[in-house]
Amino acid sequence: MYLKPTFSASALALALSLTVASAQARDIVMGLIPAENNEEMIAKFEPMRLQLEKKLGAKVKVFTATDYAGVIEAMKKKRVDIAWFGPLSYYLAEQEAGAEAFAVGIREGSSSHTYKSIIIAPCDSGIKSIKDLKGKSVAFVDPASTSGGLMPAYMVKKETGMMPQEFFGKFTYAGSHDAAELAVKNKTVDAAADNDITYEKMLAKGLITKQTNCIIKESDPLPGSPLVYRGDLPADMKAKIRDAILTAHQEIKVTGYGNLTHYVAIAPKDYQMIRDMVKDLGLRKEQMLK
Repeated sequence: MYLKPTFSASALALALSLTVASAQARDIVMGLIPAENNEEMIAKFEPMRLQLEKKLGAKVKVFTATDYAGVIEAMKKKRVDIAWFGPLSYYLAEQEAGAEAFAVGIREGSSSHTYKSIIIAPCDSGIKSIKDLKGKSVAFVDPASTSGGLMPAYMVKKETGMMPQEFFGKFTYAGSHDAAELAVKNKTVDAAADNDITYEKMLAKGLITKQTNCIIKESDPLPGSPLVYRGDLPADMKAKIRDAILTAHQEIKVTGYGNLTHYVAIAPKDYQMIRDMVKDLGLRKEQMLK
């Protein structure tokens, strides 16, 4: 006797759709710019990665690159869903990948998320100001770094009327804030750009001292480095990610760039200062994404 199949057309369609959905599903990927060495950045964000996995009910992986542009490009190609950027790299990711800022960390002992760019020189070099750097060898961090690229360029232009490439004798990029500080300590450059977060961290670890690396100039406060997600993520996914980050301090000791107590909500409009500086300096996308 011939027995008819018991699957209905609707059941078969459902089974097929679930199979397709399963095949298309992938892990959530979080990108980290190399402000410090990659191993340290990954370790810093590990508690937050685990918290995201717990709250989202999905595997969260970390993506790093050798430069800021690599993380921006990965988000543009939809290989990164969430990312930690500096303010300028966020601006670039906003332009290139539709990134949206949603949270920023608050440092211990502060009620603000702001930080500062600094220019440092060997303490025994006799260099006391930006004007003393004319014709000298200077390292910034990365073309897409805010405190190690955009803001120090703005400071140099404001004080000298010239761009860094014109004012310095030799102008290079160290690749990370740590590397910029060590280049000053080892006197492979006459000065470098950094930020007060990395400077204080390296002092605390004994990697530099106030007798080796001296601050010769600091900037006005900058808006903090944001966590962002791709603008084209589903609204419910964005809400879950945002809630997981903003409430993380209720369950764990939050971590990130610097010693943090918690994350607070932030919006794209809070980074208008960065957009204005890019415009004032006349910077093109190609110059910042080298």
